[in-house]
Amino acid sequence: MRCNLIKQGYPQGSCFVEEEGGKSLACEATLKESDRGLLRLISATHLSRPENYLSIYQSGCNFSCRKCHSWTFTKRAKGEWWSPVDVLKACKEYERGVTIREPRERATAFHAHESCRCCGACVMHGKRSSLCPRMIQKKDIVLSPQGWGPARNIVAFTGGDLTCCPEYYTDCARLIKAETDLWILIETNGYGLTPQNLDILKEAGVDSFWLDMKAYDGTDHKWLTGCFNRNILKLPEEIVKRDFVLEVLSLYIPNLVETPQLKKIARLLFDINPEIPFTILAFFPEHQMKRYKSPKVSEMISAYNEVKAIGLVNVRLGNTGIFATSEEDHHLLKEKVGAGNY
Repeated sequence: MRCNLIKQGYPQGSCFVEEEGGKSLACEATLKESDRGLLRLISATHLSRPENYLSIYQSGCNFSCRKCHSWTFTKRAKGEWWSPVDVLKACKEYERGVTIREPRERATAFHAHESCRCCGACVMHGKRSSLCPRMIQKKDIVLSPQGWGPARNIVAFTGGDLTCCPEYYTDCARLIKAETDLWILIETNGYGLTPQNLDILKEAGVDSFWLDMKAYDGTDHKWLTGCFNRNILKLPEEIVKRDFVLEVLSLYIPNLVETPQLKKIARLLFDINPEIPFTILAFFPEHQMKRYKSPKVSEMISAYNEVKAIGLVNVRLGNTGIFATSEEDHHLLKEKVGAGNY
């Protein structure tokens, strides 16, 4: 199989994955044709927290991220072969349990915290927490493998990323749009989202993208992922002009991706649309970066304030439990960032 990116004039990704007998390209090891149509290796499917939507965890990826927290199935061919019809079946079953219906512009992970903080206090203790948004009722809270929260009318493709081969996504999207009222989100590193592939996904009915921008600096991005990012930096504009919903997130990685790079990403987004949601996630050691440290609460607060100063309207901090471990930390966050922004 010749790389679809190369066919379009783009560099191939860092996409080798382990399988029995050695290594293969992700598109060969985790995607195949059959008499049931295209099949994809799916590691798991469930209602995820804190995103509060149905997540389809894919094996195989076109990046080799040193920090990947899903490397056990994204860089190893692992899972069960699912057809688009299998995905539709899971979506229809999930939709029967949906408790919150969001408008299309909120088909993101970013907006999930505005309705529920997923603490489960209202169910387990019969009392809302002090951080509760008080937007939904106890009856809207359900238990999933990752805890308590609502079920929003969104299905997301997450884990590995093979948007460089859009056909599986388009086959799934057409079925989902024809037979459910779910919004379709793709969590992506952006490497496979060429203009041609974006047009294909738009026509099929994909609604939104969670774009993980690993770094602004090209050399750092190459070290982190195995690939340069010059085309990814152009991607937010390409996504927005096609009327997809877009949210962006970036990790704060001490001594690597810190506030100066996050500000450059924020400036890029601001110049397109100041209302693009931007989440700054706290890095935690994993995979090949276990010797790196997580950020301090002071570093995350500083990054938040400097990014907000660029002019972005919707900014929040994520992975709060990684950097806020005491009552003092949470008090500081509430004072400096605001309770609804982390």
